[in-house]
Amino acid sequence: MCDAHTAAVFAYALRRTSREDAADVVAETFLVAWRRLDDVDERGELPWLYAVARRTLLSQHRSARRQRAIAERVAAADTPGRAERPADSFESRRLHDALAGLSESEREVLMLTAWEELSGPEAARVLGCSATAYRIRLHRARSRLRERLALPEPQSAALRPEERASC
Repeated sequence: MCDAHTAAVFAYALRRTSREDAADVVAETFLVAWRRLDDVDERGELPWLYAVARRTLLSQHRSARRQRAIAERVAAADTPGRAERPADSFESRRLHDALAGLSESEREVLMLTAWEELSGPEAARVLGCSATAYRIRLHRARSRLRERLALPEPQSAALRPEERASC
């Protein structure tokens, strides 16, 4: 299992965090897999590993938010944001901006489909929901991405997920 899926889990994590953090996610994911070897279905190993990696990433993000909040209180200054990736072209920058304007859960649904190339049931397993719920989330995320891409350039950067009415 480890040799067969290490690169895929690393790529999954790398698309969501820094290289150093991605390596930590992979290590933690396979540590959990080793401890829970009996829980892993051989036919669904990769989606199970993605689900573990996803929870590990969420934990890392929560930890990082707490650390930033503590640092801000101690230093009483804003923490600089993560540097944005350079865009290769206008279209890729526009897509990146549109994706950045989606909620984290919307981005995750789209990434599982487009980048991880998981089927609906596999992606649903990663997210811990039913295949039907996954299809609904995917439909909504695609609709919101299309809406953001249809906005004129200056407005697309201004519209943030928190400004949208929640579903």
